[in-house]
Amino acid sequence: MKKIKKFFKKPIVIIVTIFVLIGASYFIFGGSKKPDYEFITVQKADIIQEVSVTGRVKPAHDVNLAFENSGRVSKIFVGVSDSVVAGQTLIQLENAEIYAQLAQAQADLKTQQAKLEELKIGTREEEIKVQETKVVNARIALEEANKGLIDKIQDAYTKSDDAIRNKVDQFFKKPAIPNPEINFYLSNYQLKIDVEWQRSVSEDTLISWKSFLEELTLNDDLFFYANLTKENLNEIKTFLDDVSEALNEVKEGLSLTQTTIDGWRADIFTARTNINTALSNLLTAEEKIKTAESNFNLEIQELLLKKAGATNEQILAQEAQVEKAQANVLNYQAQISKTIIKSPIAGIVTKQETKVGEIIGANVNVVSVISVANFEIEANIPEADIAKVSIGNTAKSTLDAYGNDVEFEIIVVKIDPAETVIEGVATYKTTFQFINNDERVKSGMTANIDIVTDKKENVIVVPQRTIINKNGDKIVRILDGKEIVEVKVETGIRGSYGDIEIIKGINEGDKVITLLK
Repeated sequence: MKKIKKFFKKPIVIIVTIFVLIGASYFIFGGSKKPDYEFITVQKADIIQEVSVTGRVKPAHDVNLAFENSGRVSKIFVGVSDSVVAGQTLIQLENAEIYAQLAQAQADLKTQQAKLEELKIGTREEEIKVQETKVVNARIALEEANKGLIDKIQDAYTKSDDAIRNKVDQFFKKPAIPNPEINFYLSNYQLKIDVEWQRSVSEDTLISWKSFLEELTLNDDLFFYANLTKENLNEIKTFLDDVSEALNEVKEGLSLTQTTIDGWRADIFTARTNINTALSNLLTAEEKIKTAESNFNLEIQELLLKKAGATNEQILAQEAQVEKAQANVLNYQAQISKTIIKSPIAGIVTKQETKVGEIIGANVNVVSVISVANFEIEANIPEADIAKVSIGNTAKSTLDAYGNDVEFEIIVVKIDPAETVIEGVATYKTTFQFINNDERVKSGMTANIDIVTDKKENVIVVPQRTIINKNGDKIVRILDGKEIVEVKVETGIRGSYGDIEIIKGINEGDKVITLLK
């Protein structure tokens, strides 16, 4: 003992001991400091979504089935004593017309979806080029229409010149002078004065008309000159009307034969017809210009719209059209489902008295099915879970009488459409049927039910506790090197064991923080 005490009193031993104690303290209290987070490495796995409820066993019963609407029976698939499975079609009404309407609604839905997609993508370059070509063609059509109006104005002058200087001047002495005279006797003196005066006026009209025609171009206000031409034509038309009246009073005499008079009358009739035709042609040419201008402006507007692309309002309006078309499809699908009776349970048909071609009234019992199982389970599923459950879902059930080690296979056969309020919570009574008969099942037993509502294999799965709701988004924290970063994710189904599917945001191998101290 003394030797040991002497050993520890040596200076070198004391110094070494101090360093050993310091090193041990660093190792224990500093060097082994653990990180202030925990994480898991993301892996792919299978995930099962279940709804768990408690129910009670009760004796099974038969179901009476009827159509919601009246109709004519087209097909019968079962007879009395036939065995059926849940979801099997029993009787069908005529529904070919509804199927045709459904097909049309589906086609309309595709059309509306295509229009929406076009609006979102925007106008293609090829479509813009096509529209530019339409604008060019519309401009050419407008130019042709303007040229057509100029032609009709010139034609109107030609017809007027012929009417006056060829047709009328046959019976005038020196018609081009300021005071022309007709060369036949007219008893109506006032009419004579009017005709001679109008001949003088018409000469001035033809001269001024020809002068503006020589300067008329496509750049001029063609409608102004068209209106001026119509005024000239109406003036000449009035003159020819008076000339016609004057000729009707002319009598055959020594200097005039009836043949000459008849020739004059025929020429004036032709002149009047030509003037009326010219007026009609002018109106038609004006309408063509208006139509061409309208088309040209529309094509330009369409080009501008295509270049600008769709507005948000247009996209929203088209989205509404898509929703309307979808609703229309769902409506016809619902109508078709109302023409078909399917068995909600597996069992035996006990009643079926209809015939093909028979008209069945609404809500009339047409077929009855009794369950092959002796017992069924009724359970009330909360509002939060009922949307996950559908008729035909399979489930596992345990009975309190036999413990958790004994499982029974069951299937959802009925979901009440109306809610049942239990302690202030809306629930929906759901009926399950045992897939296999079992003597151990007794009426009144308490059943614990796990309904498999969805299942996915080989997907990204993380614990639900790693999901954080932040500003309306779902995020997880991942370890990037030595830094912790937040990543926005999109989640899928929730598993029954605290896990959740990740659809988008993280990948296999990422390190997700499960605990941040």
